[in-house]
Amino acid sequence: MTSDDLRQHYLEEVSRQFRGYKRLADGAIAQLQDEELFVTLDPESNSVAILMKHIAGNLRSRFTDFLTTDGEKPDRHRDQEFEMSPATSRAEIMRWWEQSWELLFSTFKALSPDDLERKVTIRGEPHTVLQALNRALAHHAAHVGQIIFLAKHLRSSEWKTLSVPRGKSEEYNAQKAAKQQKC
Repeated sequence: MTSDDLRQHYLEEVSRQFRGYKRLADGAIAQLQDEELFVTLDPESNSVAILMKHIAGNLRSRFTDFLTTDGEKPDRHRDQEFEMSPATSRAEIMRWWEQSWELLFSTFKALSPDDLERKVTIRGEPHTVLQALNRALAHHAAHVGQIIFLAKHLRSSEWKTLSVPRGKSEEYNAQKAAKQQKC
């Protein structure tokens, strides 16, 4: 594999992982009733809606003009991402959510393997594009995990698993092996 092939593979893999995390978050969010989006477990916790607002704000800030402007935009008010107006609706949150992810994925489409070594800044701190993408992936993976945890907690016995169901690993592995043998 050449260096260019490896860099292209990296871009495709990071994009695939972001799509996977979005799919997991979407699967958890879809299971919640509107009012459950706004539930916090205690005064220091974030609701799913707040996590979605924060992720949307972070993606918008980091990936708007990704290669040419600082990832912390002057119009971003991060602290406000952790506040929710009582008038905020599910539709509004979903609009922020979808727009920010679309921005991320359109940024990925515009990146080339040569861009990975370019420098970008986040809060004035220099990063290679590769470092900035790794930082974003880790950040969003952690928050998607929080969304899944909260949704699973809130839905309890009504939760529909997003992966291999508990106690079903052997069955899952056997089905996967059977499919591979047919190919």
